[in-house]
Amino acid sequence: MIGWFEQGSVLGLIRSLVDRDAKEIASTLAGAIRAELVRCLTPDNADCCSIRFEVYSPHSDWIPPVLLNAEHRRRKPREAVRDAAKRGLDIAGSAAFLIAFSPVFLFVSALVKLTSKGPIFFRQQRVGEAARPFMMLKFRTMHVNADERIHQQYVERFIQPVETSESAKNVVFKMLDDPRVTPIGQFLRRSSLDELPQFWNVLKGDMSLVGPRPPLAYEVARYKRWHKRRVLEAKPGITGLWQVTGRSRTTFDEMVRLDIRYARNYSVWTDLKILLATPRAVISGRGAH
Repeated sequence: MIGWFEQGSVLGLIRSLVDRDAKEIASTLAGAIRAELVRCLTPDNADCCSIRFEVYSPHSDWIPPVLLNAEHRRRKPREAVRDAAKRGLDIAGSAAFLIAFSPVFLFVSALVKLTSKGPIFFRQQRVGEAARPFMMLKFRTMHVNADERIHQQYVERFIQPVETSESAKNVVFKMLDDPRVTPIGQFLRRSSLDELPQFWNVLKGDMSLVGPRPPLAYEVARYKRWHKRRVLEAKPGITGLWQVTGRSRTTFDEMVRLDIRYARNYSVWTDLKILLATPRAVISGRGAH
């Protein structure tokens, strides 16, 4: 079935798929549509198009979008300058921080190594810009082989709360009294020192200094359709608009709205204001658990 989902704007295609081959068939179908559009459209028109697809099945995860001609996608000059300036700020800021705070890195590394068994760093796959996966670095704050189902269940309740709207407002994003966290890990999380290695992700280009918080794949699988815009429209960041306004003490829908607002209006000046407000938010401890 094919027809307008939004007249003149979004064309929808519905096709039945076999569960076991859903991802492979959907990817092949999207690739064929993409190749045909690239062949037929001019560069200016192709610049305004993208292909996004989802598999609706209890056994299949959401599939990331396929960007039309993403490798050669042309942007407006103003957008290109803004993005280049943001990337320049990311490179300069992350490099300067890594150099200036290298003694802190050594001190925290020693604390982690001496207080619990296991590696110093914790590597975890997160969902980045345009839903592309990347490996995020943090200082390890949990015991080795900790059960992630505890966090998964907590996050699912946070994204889709069953409580009343009033009680849902009191839910914090980060778990309190997480049994998986080491004693030193509690301190690192409260002070946000566990996030220092993410500056390496910024330097590599996987993250930005400012942007939406990078989610886990099982979080994205629970998103509503409009929630997914937060992983499509901006590169994830170490800090962001929601962190400096409400920290983790806000509802998930409010967090997503702030992320989308940032993605629409970000600039170097906005990033600088958020970066300057971040230390105060961390020190005040608003939701920093």
